[in-house]
Amino acid sequence: MEYVYAGMVIHKAGGTIDEATVKKVIEAAGGKPDDMRVKAVVAALKDVDIDKAIKEAAAAPVAAAPAAAASDGGAAPAKEAKPKEEKKSAEAASAGLGALFG
Repeated sequence: MEYVYAGMVIHKAGGTIDEATVKKVIEAAGGKPDDMRVKAVVAALKDVDIDKAIKEAAAAPVAAAPAAAASDGGAAPAKEAKPKEEKKSAEAASAGLGALFG
């Protein structure tokens, strides 16, 4: 993941994402770059529009928010059902006590 982050930092700084630059960023962060991973990230990011990918990733949580709200709304009736059940239990207990005292 740090290799992808390195690519994003390089892009944000206006640099060219190549093997030498990715290695420099990893080393500057205190890591020891793995040549295979560096090559893989450079190759993977070669044809990617990073700005577009960031915008799409930023929009994904916004699109997921209504789904989360719907699932939260679905959980609310379940919470309401529990107190109703407890209320019925209290009513049943009262009815049982009434039978004891005639």
